[in-house]
Amino acid sequence: MNDIRRTILWVIFGFSMVLLWDQWQVYNGHKATFFPTPASQTATLQAASNATGAASVPSAVVAPLASAASLPVTASQSQASKEKVEILTDVLKLTFDTEGGTLSRAELRKHIDVHHPSQNEVLLDDSKDRVYLAQTGLIASASGTVFPTHKTIMTLRPGPRKLEAQDKDLSVVFESPIENGVKLVKTYTLKPGDYDMAVKHEIINTSNQAVSLQLYYQLVRDGNKPDGESSFYSTFTGPAVFTGEKKYQKVEFKDIEKDKLEFQKQSNDGYVAMVQHYFASAWLLPDGTKRENFMRKIDTNLYSVGMIAPVETIAPGTTKTVESRFFAGPQEEKKLEALYPGLELVKDYGWLTILAKPLYWLVDKLNGILNNWGWSIVALVVLLKAGFYWLNAHAYKSMAKMKAVNPRITEMRERLKDNPQQMQMEMMKIYREEKVNPMGGCLPIAIQIPVFIALYWVLLSTVEMRNAPWIGWIHDLAAPDPFFILPLVMTLTTMLQTALNPAPPDPMQAKMMWIMPLAFSVMFFFFPAGLVLYWITNNVLSIAQQWIINTRMGVPPQFNLPKF
Repeated sequence: MNDIRRTILWVIFGFSMVLLWDQWQVYNGHKATFFPTPASQTATLQAASNATGAASVPSAVVAPLASAASLPVTASQSQASKEKVEILTDVLKLTFDTEGGTLSRAELRKHIDVHHPSQNEVLLDDSKDRVYLAQTGLIASASGTVFPTHKTIMTLRPGPRKLEAQDKDLSVVFESPIENGVKLVKTYTLKPGDYDMAVKHEIINTSNQAVSLQLYYQLVRDGNKPDGESSFYSTFTGPAVFTGEKKYQKVEFKDIEKDKLEFQKQSNDGYVAMVQHYFASAWLLPDGTKRENFMRKIDTNLYSVGMIAPVETIAPGTTKTVESRFFAGPQEEKKLEALYPGLELVKDYGWLTILAKPLYWLVDKLNGILNNWGWSIVALVVLLKAGFYWLNAHAYKSMAKMKAVNPRITEMRERLKDNPQQMQMEMMKIYREEKVNPMGGCLPIAIQIPVFIALYWVLLSTVEMRNAPWIGWIHDLAAPDPFFILPLVMTLTTMLQTALNPAPPDPMQAKMMWIMPLAFSVMFFFFPAGLVLYWITNNVLSIAQQWIINTRMGVPPQFNLPKF
């Protein structure tokens, strides 16, 4: 039973690791457990050209409305020339396109691109390598009528293009030509330190008859993973919809391809978003605003997610104003929740959110005290080990008892190796005499597995750890250790922890006892340094507790080296 107990422990450990990886892969659209294949980038250039062409507009924007089958390009649009304008705040460097007043580039000035340290992180973009745009426009209720869309060439009103330190806000205003009696004025208002902006649409009816129309908001993105996506762990990239009724609903790009869309299409609250590791963008309308949520494939490797909101009938000579907000920035949980309750869910903890959120709260509080995310991770693991002290103590005491009787078990197994039935009976007799429960160490460990998986996700998804230093050579807890020192230490602690356990009598089990932890240790060479630091701390504290308990119980620690 001693070797059975160890086998069960390793099965639990192995299964939890496999489950962890498999859940990540399934959540993020990969078939393989390891080494996921990134989405093809061969069609990006073609998709980019189609994204700005008139032919792509109807399928992406108005397919949910049978009455609005096309958005033709007018003569004024085709003859006018478009230009790009750059707007600067303390945290954002934005590029707007006068074609539709589209936000075509968002550079995050406070976040370095970890794969290109000399550059800032770029979220939205319209280049040969990436298509990621924020667009809005109008849809006429009457078939065949065209109002200003994201293809309409607009005029940028004169004004400042840089938010100075003394400024409270900065407004960027685009004004469309009149199309079928309707004029659209689009105003973006930015404030210092904010990654969100107010977006106001003023719809002016210059005609002599009432007009009925709808306003659409959409995010258009290619299906490629972000640059530098790890081959050893994968995070979700794709569209998401949040509603008060159905909560957070994310959809894989491949499911859009297959038209397997499971999200709430009609709602009066919520948001639509494009999500990737550490960053997100989102359109937010005021609660109570009726909207139709949609996701569409526009072209090869190009997708959109958005909302269509009806606008009240606009009388002749009057203006209707519609307020909204747009966010493009890091997944800073507290700020997202303050912006819109539920927006923090774009920081996706998966199926253990209920455990992950309080763990993030705790590590964030520790960082507020220690002012170092690395030491905060260490402190968090210390607190968790303290919280689980009695569970772990029970497990280690059970292991110590098993070690004490292991010589008798080994002698008995050798003596009765040709009589398995008698061997089993003698083994159970020894356990009864010594009051040993061979399964006593399993349950306490099994109870802790969900907590440590949740903590794994917290550390993997916390954007505040990007470019956050710990000590010495660790300048970025979200990147792998450049010198592999932490992974080597982690491997050594794993080997030491394994060596402290008595070798199973079965030679095959003895080999597996070493092969499995060493195999998992290899993966840590490619993990973010913060995750490796967490495992090292956990290993060291576990070794210390096991050593103390064994010594107190009169079972001196003994190193059992592998025999291959």
